[in-house]
Amino acid sequence: MTDAETQVVELDEKFFDDPDALYRTLRREAPVVRVNTPMGLQAWVVTRYEDARPALNDPRLSKDGARFGEILERRSVAPERRMQFADSLAGHMLNTDPPDHTRLRKLVNRAFTVRAIARMRPRIEQIAHGLADRMAAKAAREGTVDLLDEFAYPLPMTVICELLGVPEGERDDFRGWTTTLLSAAPPEERGGAAAAMAEFLARLVADKGANPGEDMLSAIVRASEDGDTLSAREATSMAFLLLVAGHETTVNLIGNGTLALLRHPDQLALLRADPDLVPNAVEEFLRFDGPINLATFRYTTEPVEIGGATVPEGEVVLISLVSANRDSERYGDPARLDVTRDASGHVAFGYGVHHCLGAPLARLEGEIAFRTLLGRFPGLTLAGDPETIGWRQSTLIHGLTRLPVRL
Repeated sequence: MTDAETQVVELDEKFFDDPDALYRTLRREAPVVRVNTPMGLQAWVVTRYEDARPALNDPRLSKDGARFGEILERRSVAPERRMQFADSLAGHMLNTDPPDHTRLRKLVNRAFTVRAIARMRPRIEQIAHGLADRMAAKAAREGTVDLLDEFAYPLPMTVICELLGVPEGERDDFRGWTTTLLSAAPPEERGGAAAAMAEFLARLVADKGANPGEDMLSAIVRASEDGDTLSAREATSMAFLLLVAGHETTVNLIGNGTLALLRHPDQLALLRADPDLVPNAVEEFLRFDGPINLATFRYTTEPVEIGGATVPEGEVVLISLVSANRDSERYGDPARLDVTRDASGHVAFGYGVHHCLGAPLARLEGEIAFRTLLGRFPGLTLAGDPETIGWRQSTLIHGLTRLPVRL
């Protein structure tokens, strides 16, 4: 390793398959370092817990999407690459700073309180058991099933679509668009996915305005808080954020957590012996192999010293949640899965003003998912060589491409 302020690290295919292999070195030798992302953007990556947690809530690291687009233009990022960061889907609260962020978050906050989410438990349990029935029937016919396709994806997708009032027949294309949009696919492919998703969501928001129902998206479209309302663009962007974030995090919590358990049979045995450990185990899954790798983009509004490096003004900063949660200075023996560990303080859902709004929902879905899998499938095992299981080529999402299992 050379000096962090001159070195540039390439995030290549090996990085996606095992990001912590690189992060272990960076945490030790260059905890804040410049990288080249597969999308053609140079950024600074923060890897240590003691730097990452405060950086997530540092007002000097802005998330203002409008100014971010200007920074990309000044740095001569090609228009076809810029559009993935600043298109019609980007005007949501994750791409704003206070006070705009405060205004947008307040309009949807009530739907995601712990009490509101707790009322959803019976319906989520019903969905989970229905999917388990369907998965068991398919396994009886075919021998193996892909747990992502049959359970981890449809569970949170069904929940968030019902919550937002997305008609059942309109959900089929959404997974493909999301996977492409959040991947390292060529710009034209991501652009096509973004355009298709924007058209779908704009149409859905317009329909909710004309024909409101009892769902959350109808409430968002007609929301009023202290006389404030969302514009059509803001409502479309908010629908995008809630739909994508509302299923992606939980899909990969379930997938990554199941893989971790199947690779650590001693921990699986502990959970089978005491299912009441499941809520604590969910926190450990989030810490051990969380669903978000590098948090969404921030940029410096002034020179900022992080981890001994000075990041100049106008630089893009990526904070690694996966790396922070594997920092041995914060968690003892961090590469060991321990479902009895106190994993509190992990940053899998971020930290500060941008802490994940849907964290209570993801936790509840995760608990129900693992209780269901443990209760229904005591013989659950991996099908095939676990080392051949592939990971998604995404700097944002840390998740599997498939998870073949025998029940």
